[in-house]
Order: sequence, then structure tokens, then C-alpha cells
Amino acid sequence: MKARVWMAVITIAALLSAPFSFAADEKIGIFEVIYASSVSFEETTSALDEALASSGLVLHAAQDVRVPEDKHQARVYVLTSPTYADAAKGESPRTISAQILRIAVFTHGDEQKTYINMLNPVAYAMVFYSLSDNYDAMVAAAGNAADEIRTLVAAVPGEAKSFQQSPVRSEKQYRKYNGDGPAKMMAKWRNFEKSQLLIEEDTAENFDAVVERVATAITESEVSGPDESTGWELVTRIQLRDDAVYLGITNPFIEDRMVRINSRYRKSGKSDQSPYPGVDHVAALPTDVLILKVDDETLVLHYGQMWRMQLFFWDSGYRAFTANMGVPGDIAKSIEDTINAE
Repeated sequence: MKARVWMAVITIAALLSAPFSFAADEKIGIFEVIYASSVSFEETTSALDEALASSGLVLHAAQDVRVPEDKHQARVYVLTSPTYADAAKGESPRTISAQILRIAVFTHGDEQKTYINMLNPVAYAMVFYSLSDNYDAMVAAAGNAADEIRTLVAAVPGEAKSFQQSPVRSEKQYRKYNGDGPAKMMAKWRNFEKSQLLIEEDTAENFDAVVERVATAITESEVSGPDESTGWELVTRIQLRDDAVYLGITNPFIEDRMVRINSRYRKSGKSDQSPYPGVDHVAALPTDVLILKVDDETLVLHYGQMWRMQLFFWDSGYRAFTANMGVPGDIAKSIEDTINAE
């Protein structure tokens, strides 16, 4: 029954060919459910793999997410759009996270049916291009990238959907995003730029060497299991432009905690057969390390994890955040220790 309720919620029809549009006070999800597959998880991912071979989108990685007790299946695809990247070529290198497109395939509900959602490019653009003189154009470009994703997944047998998934916020909230509600203090009232925390710095001339050093430190780190945050896996390395490299990283700890935290207090779609509804938030993975050339410096940055977790997981509820206060700090410290390891 609970699975059918969740399915009923997401059966809002998708206008596949229509551009993304919204009213000023409309609530927009940081994730959007875009497809209900009529075939198995394996057949869905196979159809996506085949469609990507002829798509204008560029696939950089496909990450299988470790869901607790293997109760669900989940895979994240990390993509970029050359068209979107071209529109953003004049923007600050600090905004490059917006260029990382992510779609997730996951199983959900008592029957473990397969769905596809995406990290909503429009909502994400509202955060990262909030200070841009070309804000409207960049949000429109993000909408076009979202349409590219919808076209891609249409190759899968099934039915298109369009459901703005929690957490949802207004455009105004995204443009000044510095946390949510009473938890803003946990994120220290920082916007995206102030939430880009410095791990190390070097001269601009050493940019390439820094990229290699950081990537090697991550790749060679010893990764622990889900109970400890030690070590990281390099999911993807993307040279977005001459002055900006994105590293997508993950480990069992961050995957386990994100799924568990978002599942604990949720009721809709949760049952003995579907114990982790938070699997529908895995498009938040992988987490970001940025290597940027800014003026005469090379900067290695990552995001304050409390800021990041609120952006993606605020619908977990305030109680979930207060019960897991140490998790963001453990993740951030682990990233810094891994990159700074001698």
C-alpha cells in the first residue's frame, strides 16, 4: 500500500518537450523524479548506457551506491553537458559544481520498482549563479540541460514523470541559500562561496601538479567500511576548463549515513520491504573536491558538509540533524586528512 501511495504522488504528468518554467514563489525541488521504469533495475541501467552512447551529454562515471543491507539497488550517473558548459564559460570557476549533472536510478517501494530522478539542474543553478550578472541566462541554460536529461531517459521503457522532490524551496531561498530554518546556525549562515572551505593552496603555476597530487592522495588512500569515515574513492575527475577541475569522491561511510539519515524519520514509501526510502536522494553523490586557479593561486576546496547536507537532506527533519551532529564534521575532517596525508 505504501508503495502505491508513493507512486501516486509522483504520477504528475511530464511535458517532456516543454522548458522548465516556474512562478517566483513556486517551490522547486533540489531533486526531481523524472521517470518510472517498467523494466528491472538492470534493464533500466542497460537502456541508459545504450542511450548515452548517442547522447549529446558526456558520461564521466557511473557509481553503484552501497545501500545498507543491500535492501535497494541504486546507481548514480555523473554527466556534463557541453552546451551548458559553453554557456557557463564566462562564469567564476567557483560555480563549477553547478555544471556537474547527476541522475540516479534506484529501486523503491514494496515491489522494488525502478525509478529515475535527477539532481535538479535549475534549483542547483539558482544556488551557484545567484551572484552572476547572467543569472537568468544561466538558469535558462540549466533548464535546457534538464531537458537533455529528460530526453536521455526517454529511451528507457516506462513513463515520464515530473515531480519536484523534497526538500523544496522557492527561488528566493535558493538564491541566498545558507542553510534551512533553525539549522542555519549549524551551517554558520554561509552561502555557497563561503561554504567552499580551503584545504590547501599553492601558486597558479603549480595547478596541474596540485591536481595530480590531490587525485593521487585520494586514489591511494585506504578506505574503511561504513562504520568509519577513513579514506576516499575517486569516482570521477573532470577538467571542466583550464582553471577548474572537479573531483567526485565517495566512501562507504558517506553513502551509509546519507541514506540512513534521510530514511529514519520518513514514513511515505517506508516498509519492511522498502526500509530505506532515502535511497531516492543518492543523486547528491558523489561529494565535491574543487581545484581552482583563482588569480595567482591554486586553491583546493571542499564544501562545509553541514551546508551541503542541509541543501540535499533537509527533509530528513531537524531532529535527524541534531541526532547526527557529528557526521558532517567527520566527513569533512576525513576529506582534509586524506588530501593532506604525507
